[in-house]
Amino acid sequence: MNIIIARPKRWIFLVVALGLSVVILANIHLVYVAFQSRPDCIDHLKVKSQQDGTYRAADSAC
Repeated sequence: MNIIIARPKRWIFLVVALGLSVVILANIHLVYVAFQSRPDCIDHLKVKSQQDGTYRAADSAC
């Protein structure tokens, strides 16, 4: 009788461990892709525009 009770607990543990592993690996992949796809310097507006909706960098990184 104990074997029957232990199996569902084992399955629950395995499903939770698998789900946690997927979340951790997805976050690692997200960080990896973020660092690999950093764009090079691009031109941006250096002076304040009078037109609404245009943004400029606070400080140039180039």
